[in-house]
Order: sequence, then structure tokens, then C-alpha cells
Amino acid sequence: MGRSQESYSKREKEKKRIKRKKEKQERREQRKLEKEERGKKTFQDMLSYVDSDGNLTSTPPDPTEKVEIKAEDIVLGVPPKEHEPVQIIRYGRVKYFDHDKGYGFILDRDSQESIFVHASQCSSPISESDKVTFKIEKGPKGPTAAEVSLVE
Repeated sequence: MGRSQESYSKREKEKKRIKRKKEKQERREQRKLEKEERGKKTFQDMLSYVDSDGNLTSTPPDPTEKVEIKAEDIVLGVPPKEHEPVQIIRYGRVKYFDHDKGYGFILDRDSQESIFVHASQCSSPISESDKVTFKIEKGPKGPTAAEVSLVE
């Protein structure tokens, strides 16, 4: 009569358990050897240097290529603006203006772009189809016209 299936699976489980235990012991010994090798490294072997391109290297940089940086030259935060852009006076035509609500749009002559205009930015009352001069400022929802005046 043959052996039962149950005893076969028990033997297989025992073989797998022994195999796993043996592999675990081998990994433990491998880690121990690696740790010993790392312990033999000197401090100088563990140092890394940054070259002029920002890459990590194991060789120290050449002292003749050293660049002196003054502490006051380092800018923390947003660097200050060098100069403000010059406001250009633009020409256009009033495309739409609602006197009740106090706003409208000017069609820029050069770029054919519609630019928002508020009545508070107008030096004199304007209406549709008037030719005007204006400057562009940055508004909360895009470019807005400022210093709007009629062209005679």
C-alpha cells in the first residue's frame, strides 16, 4: 500500500522550512561580511566631493579652480528687480462701454487684443467708437487699461 498524501505534504513543508532557514542564515552571514568590509573603510574613503558641474565625485576638487563667493552676494528669497519695464502709451478704440456699470473694453490698435477698462481710470468720459490712448497694467483677472484719455 502507498503512503498517504498527508505524509507527502508534511515532508514537502519540512523541506521548504529547512530551505528557508538555510537561506536566511546565508543572508545573515552575507550582511555580516558586508558590515565588516564597511568597517574597514577609512573616513577618507567615505567622503564625496561636488565638482564644478554639481556632480558627486570621489576625487577632491583642484584648489586652483576654487572660486571665492562673498556672503553679501548671496540673495535669499526673491531677488530684487533690476529695473521696471517702461510703460508704453498705446492707442486703441473703445469697443464697448457700459456707463451704468462703469466699465468697458478697449480694442488695442497694434495687438487687436481686448483690454478691460474701468471708469475710474478714465480722465474724461468715453463712449463706444472713441479713439483713446492708454497704458496697460496688470489687473487681478488680466491686463487692464490705465490713464485712459481721448484722442482729438
